[in-house]
Amino acid sequence: MTQQWTSGSSAYITPREPGTGDAWADEAARMGKAGTQRLVEVTECIPPALIASALRLAPGEAAIVRRRVIELDGKPIELADSYYPLHVASETALALPRKIPGGAPTLLGKLGYIANEVAEDISAREATSDEQVLLHLNEGDPVLLLVRLSLDQEGRPMEAVHMTMTAQGRHLHYRMRTS
Repeated sequence: MTQQWTSGSSAYITPREPGTGDAWADEAARMGKAGTQRLVEVTECIPPALIASALRLAPGEAAIVRRRVIELDGKPIELADSYYPLHVASETALALPRKIPGGAPTLLGKLGYIANEVAEDISAREATSDEQVLLHLNEGDPVLLLVRLSLDQEGRPMEAVHMTMTAQGRHLHYRMRTS
């Protein structure tokens, strides 16, 4: 019996049809709200050790990071840093400081990278002082941390995302299918 996990995040790893918006805007609209993403930075960097390990990068090896602030009705609710190995992102729109029509999964799909396996790790802690400022939180407020690793059809890491989310009002839903 094979097990397949389906999570509330499946829309965020699936390429979208041409001309459609991003998954977050669609999800927020279903709740009767406005969901937007503000691109803060796109750069080549040495990722944190956790991300470098997940992407199977050699010590000191660089990756492309796309840092975003996710907003709901104009209020910041999440910080999302998406990291891509250079062989995946260099000389593509992933390395450019602009939004990607349909989101990164759509571009990755066009480049031949489809998420075949996804692992997510979730934890919680108090927000740091920087996170308090960026997410409009009070001292002592909790945040949820979600690290998502997407592997391509060959089992190679293609994207690692580190999300820091406001905990208030969050519900993460996971469902397991067996076949």
